[in-house]
Amino acid sequence: MNIAILIPCYNEEQTIEKVISDFQLAMPYASIYVYDNNSTDNTADIATQAKAIVQHEKKQGKGNVIRRMFADIQADYYILIDGDNTYDVPSAEKMLYHAIDNNLDMVTGVRKHTEDKAYRFGHVLGNKALTGLVSLLFRNQLSDMLSGYRVFSKRFVKSFPVFSSGFEIETEFTVHALELNMAIDEMDTPYYERPEGSFSKLSTYKDGFRILFMIIKLIKTERPLLLFLTFALLTFFITLGIDLPIFMTYFQTHRVPRIPTIILSSGFYGISIMFFVCGLIMDNIAHLKKQQKMLTYLNIR
Repeated sequence: MNIAILIPCYNEEQTIEKVISDFQLAMPYASIYVYDNNSTDNTADIATQAKAIVQHEKKQGKGNVIRRMFADIQADYYILIDGDNTYDVPSAEKMLYHAIDNNLDMVTGVRKHTEDKAYRFGHVLGNKALTGLVSLLFRNQLSDMLSGYRVFSKRFVKSFPVFSSGFEIETEFTVHALELNMAIDEMDTPYYERPEGSFSKLSTYKDGFRILFMIIKLIKTERPLLLFLTFALLTFFITLGIDLPIFMTYFQTHRVPRIPTIILSSGFYGISIMFFVCGLIMDNIAHLKKQQKMLTYLNIR
């Protein structure tokens, strides 16, 4: 089989040579691709000297790099890993064999850290919250949605429409797989502290909010009825709470006080109905899009 190792990089001169050499030892039959994302250090030169296939992506952001990788590279299976030497390279072959033996479309490396500094508390908390939210919305039990260590099948990669530009790409991976009911699994992998002189590009709050907004966006496109029905019910019950005292007064006195409020609330009832109808229409559109994505997925060999 043609196996491709995908390493998106931005300023990883401290670690990229070690990651490449570890893969050359662990999986000498695989092709190693390093895509440099406007690094200001010697990442690309070091990767070239280490005999990796080096390409460049000018659009900044991990999502943009992975979009280019998925479009450019042809393989039977793809192993995606960060270039910061925090993931356990020997685990890649176990994940790959697990995917091949069980005909899986995605295997996620669940990070198990033994060093306190390897995984910051804010990242752990944010990951658990966001992973739990996606698990609840898409009815699947996940452990580590934001892991950057994954094995993909060809049909996953070539049916995956990349929309995000940054670290929210991992959320897209997960939702794409869950929406099409793909065969996926997880495997525990060690997670290590960054070596001295290497710095994380992930911002706990900035990227956390971007991931949250991506989840909301994906709910709008993949679960529109849920989103718009929530808005419809929220508008309806708020308006009902405003009207209830007026109704009670009418039943007691047979008079309608605050007529302008009644007129205004009638408009809000109309908005509630509009939310519901929009949800039905968008749900039908989402269903058609899902059918098209499924046909694309099934036609890839």
